[in-house]
Amino acid sequence: MLVVVGGERIRLVSEQSAPVPSPSPRPGAGQQPGAPDGAGTHVPSRQPGAGQQPSRPGPRATSWVEVVRLRTLPAAVAPVVLGTGAAVALGRWSWVRALLAAGVALALQIGCNLANDYSDGVRGTDDDRTGPPRLTVSGQVAPGTVKLAAFGCFGVAGLLGLGLLAVSGQWWMLALGAAAIAAAWFYTGGPRPYGYAGLGEVFVFVFFGLVATAGTTYVQAGRVPAWVWPAACGIGLIACSLLMVNNLRDIATDPAHGKRTLAVRLGPRRARTAYLLMLGLPVVLGGASLVLARYDLTDGAQTTGGWTGPSLLVLLLCCSAMVEQAARPVLAGATGRALIPALRNAGLYELVYGLLLAVGLVLVDPALGADLWAPWW
Repeated sequence: MLVVVGGERIRLVSEQSAPVPSPSPRPGAGQQPGAPDGAGTHVPSRQPGAGQQPSRPGPRATSWVEVVRLRTLPAAVAPVVLGTGAAVALGRWSWVRALLAAGVALALQIGCNLANDYSDGVRGTDDDRTGPPRLTVSGQVAPGTVKLAAFGCFGVAGLLGLGLLAVSGQWWMLALGAAAIAAAWFYTGGPRPYGYAGLGEVFVFVFFGLVATAGTTYVQAGRVPAWVWPAACGIGLIACSLLMVNNLRDIATDPAHGKRTLAVRLGPRRARTAYLLMLGLPVVLGGASLVLARYDLTDGAQTTGGWTGPSLLVLLLCCSAMVEQAARPVLAGATGRALIPALRNAGLYELVYGLLLAVGLVLVDPALGADLWAPWW
């Protein structure tokens, strides 16, 4: 038997059927009409009882950290590091411009992650995802707040980008920056998100590979030599591997929500093969970049100085070990949440790849050592 008192339900349990209640006396002072005796002196507990849902907790700081997706941030930092290394190799670099470029890339990456959380959340795509819980779908934060945070990050990227263009004088790149922000939003946002059509890897390869690397070199050195492009392609492929393994994790649930990622279109087997190629090819491309830079920066002279040989060896050994770590869960046939270690290792691989190539390019010509301590503005 349930009795409702002040919006609370109290269950009266009896081993026998409840007797017919006798007429209740007239309520006394402080007692509500129709309430059982003692209702005026006893306040029911506000703790949720059987059948009641606890109140929804508010957002925690860790929730915002999770939605930023720290594992994806190397995709923003690594190409800037690589592009700066190329600028140092060319004898013209600026720590101010490098930091501004890193700020633009990080703000753009975080804004893209927030926009993805918002768009997938309101579409219902994340309702049964296998990865970590998202902020929008969990209900901890209103969707409009997540959307506002995404556009706030895009605004920060735009302001830092304007500062970078003001320092470098390359105002024609304003259109490139606007295109990057638009691409970050329409990846999963808008009426026809291209990420749902399997084109997400194209966006990542172009903007977090080619544009981020070559653009960083250009705003510092004023030119982009041919040997920068193989390295930019390599780091772009590793960035694509992050997206591929992320979509491979959700390959079982995405089609039900109309999300036909490249992993879904390829199927599990071919998607795994594509992921392995995205990890392995950058090693070859990075080696080619070092060799080409050696001949370009030394005018083809057969000098005995420089560290191209050792740099190639270190790149091969370190990257091969990291490729093995990132590929192991995929080769083992892992699915769902078991693929999260592959995502983490692929992100670390991209950061190490960018650092090793940057150092290798700087050490191509021993005469460049003095330029490391004489940055220009």
